[in-house]
Amino acid sequence: MGEAKRRKNALGEQYGQEERILPWVPISKVQADDFYQWTTRGAWFGIGIMVALWVTVRFIGPTFGWWNLQ
Repeated sequence: MGEAKRRKNALGEQYGQEERILPWVPISKVQADDFYQWTTRGAWFGIGIMVALWVTVRFIGPTFGWWNLQ
């Protein structure tokens, strides 16, 4: 008997289905990885916006005379 047949007999109905993070959480590992990638990308996007805003407030605005820092 091959390994695949042994695994199929051992898992029964669970064979071929995506593995869940925890048995009682209806989220698969692939979905959790996708969520992690999206949130990481969003965090970097937010950091980039924050840096651009800081550069604008600190350097660009005062250079063009839009406001003065005190």
